[in-house]
Amino acid sequence: MVGHSVRILLIEDSLAEARLLQEYLHQAESKQFVLVHVKRLQEALNELRQNSYDVILLDLTLPDSQGLSSLPLLIACAPSIPIVVLTNTNDEDLAIAAVRQGAQDYLVKRQVNVNVLVRAVCYAIERKQALESLRTLNTTLEHRVEERTAELVKAQEINQFKSEFVSMLSHDIRNPLNTILLAAGLLQNNEDKLTQEKKRSHLQMIRVAIKNMAQILDEVSLIGKAESGKLQCEIIAIDLEGFCRQLLQEAQLNINEKQLNIIFTCNKTSNEALLDETLLRHILGNVLGNAIKYSLPGGTINFELTVQNHAVMFKIQDWGIGISPEDQKQLFQPFHRGENVGGVAGTGLGLAIVKKCVDAHGGEIIVNSEVGVGTTFTVILPLINI
Repeated sequence: MVGHSVRILLIEDSLAEARLLQEYLHQAESKQFVLVHVKRLQEALNELRQNSYDVILLDLTLPDSQGLSSLPLLIACAPSIPIVVLTNTNDEDLAIAAVRQGAQDYLVKRQVNVNVLVRAVCYAIERKQALESLRTLNTTLEHRVEERTAELVKAQEINQFKSEFVSMLSHDIRNPLNTILLAAGLLQNNEDKLTQEKKRSHLQMIRVAIKNMAQILDEVSLIGKAESGKLQCEIIAIDLEGFCRQLLQEAQLNINEKQLNIIFTCNKTSNEALLDETLLRHILGNVLGNAIKYSLPGGTINFELTVQNHAVMFKIQDWGIGISPEDQKQLFQPFHRGENVGGVAGTGLGLAIVKKCVDAHGGEIIVNSEVGVGTTFTVILPLINI
């Protein structure tokens, strides 16, 4: 409802018309009105920026504005204040146009009296308040719909993640389990017939299968921590060159199997830095592993370590199968694998883990790749000076 004292801004270039409207408002018994009169639109805009009003009475013929052109300027300046248009002509089309552009009512000056004016002012304020309430309610409902939609999308993504997770575990853990069962069965049923070399071979198969299973579970655990916001850096001093060379030594079996040439370069002899060793192992192990996995036999891989004052850069470049632009858009999504990987084994978690580990360090990962040409991963991690 309208308050006890109603503040009105009258925009009217005719002093006689303004005095007449002032007199009508003085005669009103149901309300108390405070009328402020200005003659130009610019004066009104200045007044609205400095003071608050309950309603605006607007003459459509002003020295600095004609017709309905005043409406959008006033609405932009004071969108919550209702406007009642005043005119000398009884033009229904003009009235409809004024309302469509945001006016709350339309009065013909020669038809105005005390009751008509007071009713128009009060109704305009009531309608504007009702519209503002509806607008606020609609905005609130829109936000709730957006929030609920986001929740549903998130729930759908979680369900899809769970489904893919179960499918991945079912597939990728079954393979090493089958290997373990097969090798264990051979050892159990043919112990007397197997040579020591065969026994060692089967035991090695079991150890590799168990290691693969442990790696899968470790990756799943890390993704779970990252998704729940529990993945944190536990920094220690690391000899970066020694760390990288150790990774290469651990990957030597796979490197030799594909007859790859790994070129490792480092720009400093002293390159100890504070980083999380476990997360760094996930980062470089996955990127280097992919470079080996997707390189062609006999190919070359460049592994560069560059230590600067405030950051360390690891660049691993291969000339393998490459990654398509479409796959690059989803490269760090869990379980996503490129269309051109063929039968190469993988869980689709490696690069998702790399991204989580890089983010945990506050770092950056850059990918440049072209199908059939090769791929370069550049990882930049900020350094804490020792």
